[in-house]
Amino acid sequence: MKCGFFLLVSLLGLLPVAPAQSKHSPGSRYPTYEGRVMCGYQGWFRAPGDGSGEGWGHYGARGKFGPPADLHVDCWPEISEYAQTYPTAFTNQDGTVARVFSSVDESTVDLHFKWMAEYGIDGAFVQRFFGVTRREASRRQSRVVLEHAFKASQKHGRALAVMYDLSGLNATGEDCASLIQDWKELVDQLRLTSQGANQTYLYHKGKPLVAIWGLGFPDRPYNLRNIGVERLIDFLKHDPQYGGCAVMLGVPTYFRDLGVDCLPDPYLHEVMAKADLVMPWMVQRFTPLLHNEKERYATQVKQDLAWCAERRLDYAPCVCPGFSWYNLGRLEFGGLPPLNQIPRQQGKFYWSQLSAAIESGARMIYVAMFDEMDEGTAIFKCAGRPPVGPRLLDGEGMPSDHYLWLTGQAGKMLRGELPLAQTPPKRPETAAAGK
Repeated sequence: MKCGFFLLVSLLGLLPVAPAQSKHSPGSRYPTYEGRVMCGYQGWFRAPGDGSGEGWGHYGARGKFGPPADLHVDCWPEISEYAQTYPTAFTNQDGTVARVFSSVDESTVDLHFKWMAEYGIDGAFVQRFFGVTRREASRRQSRVVLEHAFKASQKHGRALAVMYDLSGLNATGEDCASLIQDWKELVDQLRLTSQGANQTYLYHKGKPLVAIWGLGFPDRPYNLRNIGVERLIDFLKHDPQYGGCAVMLGVPTYFRDLGVDCLPDPYLHEVMAKADLVMPWMVQRFTPLLHNEKERYATQVKQDLAWCAERRLDYAPCVCPGFSWYNLGRLEFGGLPPLNQIPRQQGKFYWSQLSAAIESGARMIYVAMFDEMDEGTAIFKCAGRPPVGPRLLDGEGMPSDHYLWLTGQAGKMLRGELPLAQTPPKRPETAAAGK
């Protein structure tokens, strides 16, 4: 009876009810995305013997990884600095066994964040794919790379944020509820956003930044209107304990006109109006093989910026060093896309996007991707002379760290620490050699 009385008076407002407390630290060493170049981080490469039980994850298809057919990647990692590597059925040009890394090894992730620090790259958005969030066991198991990345971000002083990729969400009535549960567990169990003075989780304008990628693309099986994305955004922004976040949405390049690579559904604009930032996916949309592509890219960024400014949205243009999915396309799609479909041109294509974005007024940049070897967009150290036999990209005669270095230089240019340059800068050692 007494319990019922106190419940009644509490409901009537006669007794004070303590408000829920935010679980996030009030600030971060990285309080805003502005002035930063961030990279996407897949972290999905696996090898037999790494403890994951996933076999050759993303190196090969259907558990196989060997010559000549079972190859999923178009780049080969430069492995001389890795503490732990795994033998493959491929052979290097000097006759030795070709080896690769696994993303589940803590030493691998630590090395990647060490490179970010060495070359002045601000940090990474670590991918969380929808499929792993369905069950508590898979959520916990899949956190290993994120845990390593979080530890490495603090060790090496790099920013880190979570990017939820809706890939894997199907059309059978699934919604984004499992992402809400996943974020709660990351906040409670990993304490991603409550590290006090050593907070390296990326904030934007004073709020923890969470990205949601995969809205408005026509090749997705789910209906954007039916997956509860508004509820997810509302939770991330307004929940009294787990909310208070800034939200970035990954959308198609032509989101403004709802055409070309974007679903013609104005509901996308309604969803975007609830977010804080927009990141259009621009991979494969531009190529150095066409005339005036830098100008077309710059025009796209300028118009996007103006559109977003009218709607009080921030904007992070996407850049990539090149693109190639010859082996992935052959295995997964049954086609034969060309190797080096969007050529890197020794960094000229990459730099053309970076300089155009900055000149157009962008204040933050998203790099696709740090470690994506399947689609040939990786900026980390790749082998200049890949194993014999398979068709793979080579280094075009450039150092294996060339794109890491260019990315760091672009960050300085973005912040005004270096003057705007239309052509890729030369490294001191190559400039001295006259290269």
